[in-house]
Amino acid sequence: MSSVLGFMNRDFFELVKAIGESKSKQEEDRIVTEEIAFLKKKLSESGNAHSKKKMKEFVVRAIYVEMLGQDASFAYIKAVELCASTNIVQKRVGYLAASLFFSPEHEFRFMLVNQIQRDLNSSNQLECCAALSAVCKIITPDMIPAVLADILKLLKHDMDYVRKRAVVAFHRLYQMDADSVQDHTDIIRRVLCDKDPAVMGASLVVLHDMIAENPMPFKDLVSSFTSILKQVTEHRLPREFDYHRIPAPWVQMSLLRIMAMLGRGDQSSSEGMYEILVDVMRRA
Repeated sequence: MSSVLGFMNRDFFELVKAIGESKSKQEEDRIVTEEIAFLKKKLSESGNAHSKKKMKEFVVRAIYVEMLGQDASFAYIKAVELCASTNIVQKRVGYLAASLFFSPEHEFRFMLVNQIQRDLNSSNQLECCAALSAVCKIITPDMIPAVLADILKLLKHDMDYVRKRAVVAFHRLYQMDADSVQDHTDIIRRVLCDKDPAVMGASLVVLHDMIAENPMPFKDLVSSFTSILKQVTEHRLPREFDYHRIPAPWVQMSLLRIMAMLGRGDQSSSEGMYEILVDVMRRA
């Protein structure tokens, strides 16, 4: 939310201030009612060039109205329109508003599927990232087949931050309906070996949930996990992954949780972990 507030003018902050200084619920309701009347008037002027330029601000203000418990459904269609904008800031605001406005059953969600597909296939990586973020908030289980192939393709994207967001989107699909992505576990196994540590770290979250469900198909990855953990403890990841001189502590914790599940009741797998586990404890 904070990333889209840079364009807000003084009127919005005056509204927030007035709400915060309200002495009663009645006074707050009066201010919000006046804001709703103002937004309805402005949003109806969409043919006006000035109105189009300010549309993203008015939609954010409509979000605030709903946060205060009032109905802002008059702005819903404007959120959909912003999602189709060629301006990346407007698009991000549109997807943000849509994810907050629409219930899982809302018909406007289905109107966004085609737009999300177009953005997932865009040559602009910012549009790809906006769509991948939208997938996590807007897509419902019955929409998964419409976007799955595009997300799998983006797992091989040239840009590392696009691949990372694609992993996060894949994880969300797995959370919604594990069966829908069950045939694509091999691609996540390959992502574990991604050259970018952030992408590799994101894949650990997906693999953790998959292993928690059924560890047997992933027993062969024990050597990979121990190798990655060894690289982490030896400070072979970039320094930006360190936290107070501790190398990638959250990656370490993910790996340890995964290895605990894989080694439980399995002497052979456990023996492959002893050396690195001792090293981790010694360094800690």
